[in-house]
Amino acid sequence: MIVIENVGDSSPERMKRQWVNRIRWGALLVLMVLIYGSHAPLISLTKVNGLVSFNPSSCVVMIELTKLLISLLTLFLTGGASVLNAAPHLVHVAPYAVPAILYAFNNNLVVLMQAHMDPSSYQVLSNLKIASTAVLYSFCLGKRLRPTQWFAVGLLMLAGVCHSYSSLNLEEAEGHTLHITAWGLFLVLVYCCVSGLAAVYTEGMLKSQKLPLSLQNLYLYTFGVAINGLSSFSSVASDKRFLEGYSGVVWVIIAGQAANGLLMSVVLKHGSGITRLFVISCSMLVNALLSWTILGLQLTPLFPLPVTMIGLAAYLYYR
Repeated sequence: MIVIENVGDSSPERMKRQWVNRIRWGALLVLMVLIYGSHAPLISLTKVNGLVSFNPSSCVVMIELTKLLISLLTLFLTGGASVLNAAPHLVHVAPYAVPAILYAFNNNLVVLMQAHMDPSSYQVLSNLKIASTAVLYSFCLGKRLRPTQWFAVGLLMLAGVCHSYSSLNLEEAEGHTLHITAWGLFLVLVYCCVSGLAAVYTEGMLKSQKLPLSLQNLYLYTFGVAINGLSSFSSVASDKRFLEGYSGVVWVIIAGQAANGLLMSVVLKHGSGITRLFVISCSMLVNALLSWTILGLQLTPLFPLPVTMIGLAAYLYYR
């Protein structure tokens, strides 16, 4: 006997679930925008005489450790702690070392870049990772993009180039003007390529393994703590002790970046790396507002142009 479901009765409930799901995703993405947009200005607030007051390597270790502890707690709260009774298979754990290495490299690079550009320039130029990620996303994961989506990617890249040109030709006015050095531009390009590779690799790994996300995060951040801890304690470049210079702002940075990392794993698991990058692009508005209100940076006349281009690119990509 063929049973036909009562579509009329289930449709309202299904629509309700869809709206609830959209609201949850919207709240998650807005929170990520706020956290990401405030990161660079917060780092600038910790500077003393133009220098970061804390040990950047130790800050990265604390961020990874916080994410590890939250992942472990989540695993216990969701009843998945039983998987820890047996030793994990090497084939499940080993792949998590790759993104940990790439993210460790980029996490330290972010702090280094702050010495060669202002927060708004970093935020705008980091949108160049849209192009590198889209190419790797299409090539490595086999995701075909529509012509309008490729145009949107090009538009985002053009927005970054537009801002970099305007900022490279500006003279600093008592430290209150958007600026970037040639070395800073090179670091951004390296950052974008590594970021694209890490995001695409992590997305493919999280989706291919049918494991709880909290367990996958546990594996990922275990390597993150180990690799970044080794880098921090073996470094001879810093003359600061591990927790020296930590202020309330530094602890806010640690909490925010830990939360952002965990939220991004949700996006990569259930969404896509390009969605993550559009979040970063939208956070430019938050970054610019905070840089203007807190740091007193003056926006150039060309600054609204890349902002408009990024908004148009987001519309074209997701319409």
